[in-house]
Amino acid sequence: MSRIGLGFDTGGTYTDAVIMDLDTDEILARSKSLTTRNDLSLGIRGAIEGFDRALLDRISTVSLSSTLATNSIVEGKGCRVGLICMGDELSIEAHVDEKITLNGFITPMGKEEELLDEEGAKRFLESVRGKVDCIAVNGFMSVRNPKHELRIKEMAREILGIPTVCGHELSSGLGFNERAITCVMNARLIPIIDELLVSVKKVLDDFHIDSPLMVVKGDGSIMSEAVARERPIETILSGPASSINGANKLAGCKDSVVVDIGGTTTDIGVIRDGKPHLDPEGAIIGGYRTRVMAAEITTAGLGGDSRIILNGKKLYMSALKVMPVCVAAHKYPALVERLQGILERPMVEFKEAKYEKNIMMDTEFFIKLKEPKPGMLNELDTRFVQYISDMPRSLDQAKWALKENPVMFGIARMEELGLIQRVGLTPTDIMHVRGVFTQYNAEASLLAIKIVARKLGWDVDQFVKKIDAMVTEKIASEIIRKVIYEDSGETQLEGFGLDLMDKAINAKEAADFKVNITITKPLVGIGGPTYDMLPQVAERLGTKLIIPENYDVGNAVGAIIGKIEETIEMIVRPAASTRMSDPACTIFSRLGRVYMESYNAGLQYAEESGRKFVLESVLSMGAEDVEVFVDKKVEGLILADGVLNPAPEITYIIKAVGKPRSRKD
Repeated sequence: MSRIGLGFDTGGTYTDAVIMDLDTDEILARSKSLTTRNDLSLGIRGAIEGFDRALLDRISTVSLSSTLATNSIVEGKGCRVGLICMGDELSIEAHVDEKITLNGFITPMGKEEELLDEEGAKRFLESVRGKVDCIAVNGFMSVRNPKHELRIKEMAREILGIPTVCGHELSSGLGFNERAITCVMNARLIPIIDELLVSVKKVLDDFHIDSPLMVVKGDGSIMSEAVARERPIETILSGPASSINGANKLAGCKDSVVVDIGGTTTDIGVIRDGKPHLDPEGAIIGGYRTRVMAAEITTAGLGGDSRIILNGKKLYMSALKVMPVCVAAHKYPALVERLQGILERPMVEFKEAKYEKNIMMDTEFFIKLKEPKPGMLNELDTRFVQYISDMPRSLDQAKWALKENPVMFGIARMEELGLIQRVGLTPTDIMHVRGVFTQYNAEASLLAIKIVARKLGWDVDQFVKKIDAMVTEKIASEIIRKVIYEDSGETQLEGFGLDLMDKAINAKEAADFKVNITITKPLVGIGGPTYDMLPQVAERLGTKLIIPENYDVGNAVGAIIGKIEETIEMIVRPAASTRMSDPACTIFSRLGRVYMESYNAGLQYAEESGRKFVLESVLSMGAEDVEVFVDKKVEGLILADGVLNPAPEITYIIKAVGKPRSRKD
C-alpha cells in the first residue's frame, strides 16, 4: 500500500494543504483556505475539511511549513522578551522589552575568568515579573562553556516559571551579537509557533489523523513537533525553504531562480544542480544576521497584502502586512457603505507624517485579533481593543468614540503583540479592480482606490498602473540583488550601482549608454499572486518564466517531501605542548566543553559522541532508514601563546538524515 502524506503550509494569508502519494509523487487532493490569525485552527480546518474522508484515513505522515515565524520577525511581532547578557555589551539594537548586562566572563578556551553575578541576575528576574513572557540568555563565550547560561536558565525557571532560551542551544557560532539576536528572535517566536502547533494538533485530532506531526526547518529538512516548540527560530524561512523544495519537485528544473510571492513577503532562492544553496553564515531576516542554518534565501517585505501608503503626496508600499480592503469587506459588508460615505464627503487632506506609525489614511481600519493579557496594555489601548471587537473601525471613528487624539493610541505596539490587525489598501485590491482575482469584494477595493487616487489628482487607471509598476520594479530589483550577491558576495548596492539597476529595470537610457540585465536561469514562480506579478518581471529581466502546475500550493508540496536531519559541529583544538606525538586537547560543541589528555583520544571522542548525538536526535524525532555522514575541516597548525601547536585543529561536521517514520496501517 502506498504511503500517503499530508502537507500543510500556513502562510500569512492562506493555509494550503495537499495530500500526496509519497511513492509516486502524485498529488491526490489539494485545497486552500484563508489563514485566520485570531484562531489558526479555523484556517487549518478549512484547508482539509473538503478532502475525501477515505484519503484522510490513509494518511501516514503529516508535515507543516509556515511563514509565520519569518513574517513575525519582518513585521516586528512576538511576545515580550527580557534579555540577559554576560561578558560583553551588545553593539546592536536587540529590540527587547527589558535587558541587563551582568558580570561573568568565559574565555575563548572555555575557562571561567570571572564569576557570574548571580545576585544581579536574581534582582533582574524579580524586577521583570509580569513584564516579560520569555527570557533570552547570551554569554560572550557560552559556545565554549555554557555554565553561566545554564545557571541563569535554572534561576529563571525557579523565579519566574517562564520559557528561557540560551544562545548556546541555538548556535555554535562565535558571533556574540548574532547569537544574541538569534536568541531574542527564538524567544519572541515561542508563543507564536506554540499556538500554530496547538491549532494543527487540534484539527488533526478532530479528523482522527493520528500520524506524527513534523515541521519544516529553514534548510528544508524537517523536525519533530517537540523540537519545533523548543527551537522555533529554526522555522524561520520554513515556508521559503518548502517553496524551493516544492518548485524543484513541480518544475523539474535543475537550475533556476525560484520566486515565491505570498501575502507578506517575496522570497527568492537559487537552485543549482537540483539543490538549494545553504548560507554558511546563517540566514538574514529583517536586516539581522542570525546564526540559523537555512537555505540562502532573500526575503523582501513585499506581497499581495503589503500596505499601500499615501503619506502627504508620497505613495509607496511598506513591509507591514494588512488585511486587504476587499477581504475585510467580504467579511464585514458594512465596510462598503462606510467607504462610500468617505468618498461622497469633501476630501480630507492629511499632513505628511515624520514616522510611519503616525501616518493616517481614511481607507484604513482596525479589527481585534485576540484579548490582551492582564497588564499588557494601558487603559486607553484596552478601551481601543474593545471598541474594535465587533467590526473594523478607523482611527477617526475611535477619536470621536473614545474622545482621544489618535496619536495617543499605541497602534504599532498592539500590532507587534498580535492583538489587532490593520485593514488597508494592498496589491490584492489592485488585482480585484483589474479583474484578475475577484474572490472577495471588488467594489470595496474600487472605492478605497478612488478615495486615495483623488488626493493625488489621478484617476483609478493611473493609480493602478503606478502600483503595478512599483511591484514589478521591487521584485525585479530584489532578484537582481540576489543574483549579484550569489556571484560576488556583495550585499549592498549603492551609488552608481543603484542607478544602473534602476536604468536596467525601467528601460531608461542615459545620455550616452543604456543598460540591460539578463537573468541566465529561468524564473520559477510559486505562490498565489505569481501568475499576475511575475510575467512583467520576467520580461524586464529577459528570461523565461515557468509557472508549474499546482504552483499555488508549492509550499505544501515542499513540506511533505522533506527529510529529518540533525547536524552538530565538534571542534577539537590541541593544546600548546612539547609533546609532539599526542598532545592534550579540548573539544568544544553544544554538548559542552571537554578536556582530554590525548589528542587522538579526543578525535575519537568527538566523532563518536557527535555520531551518537545526531543519531539519537533524529530517531527521537521519528526518523527511520537513517544514514550518518561525517565531514571534517582541518584548520592547520595554529599558534597558542606563541607556541606552535603540534597538531591541527579539526572540526567534525556530523549529520544524520532519515525519512519520517510512517504510521503503519
